[in-house]
Amino acid sequence: MHPSKSEDINMKQLREFDIAFVGLKPGEHSFQYEIGDSFFENFEEPKDFSNCSATVHLTLDKKSNFFLLKFAIGGKVTVTCDRCGEPFEMQLWDDFNQIIKLVDNPEEMSESEEDPDVAYISKTESHLNVAELIYEFIHLSIPMQRIHPDKAPGQSGCNPKVLEMLAQMNQQAKENDNPIWKGLDKFKDN
Repeated sequence: MHPSKSEDINMKQLREFDIAFVGLKPGEHSFQYEIGDSFFENFEEPKDFSNCSATVHLTLDKKSNFFLLKFAIGGKVTVTCDRCGEPFEMQLWDDFNQIIKLVDNPEEMSESEEDPDVAYISKTESHLNVAELIYEFIHLSIPMQRIHPDKAPGQSGCNPKVLEMLAQMNQQAKENDNPIWKGLDKFKDN
């Protein structure tokens, strides 16, 4: 949780992500959130996926001076394949842990904290909004490299026409190699 980003969030529309922890007894409490594309409209950063349909199961373990949050994210998003450039549906499944500590000086503690799995809020707070954490964790659930899953072992799920064009381009590039470098091929493996 980064206080500087919380100003970017339209808090009125994200009230459903407020957890009134003051009234919770010590121990574990469960929450569930359904996340669609409209959720991401509350944040300024553009997203590079669409058709999000995710379920977030949150377990909040309340201790005396801190909370242990466990997020389990499942669902799907549509992304663009890095290889063939066509959209495909990617399954999401990931788990994240976050510790929230109650302190007198959350801003100072946040500046000096180097562990991204620990965040701070003031002891005077009564609510914890988990929208920003859900936003970050859904993004982290999507891998950097997005390629169609294989249809069968050894059979790419990418568009075969695009793969054929890529193979032709690679072949042409090899044929057009500058002859000045050909003698250096024998040194590649050394």
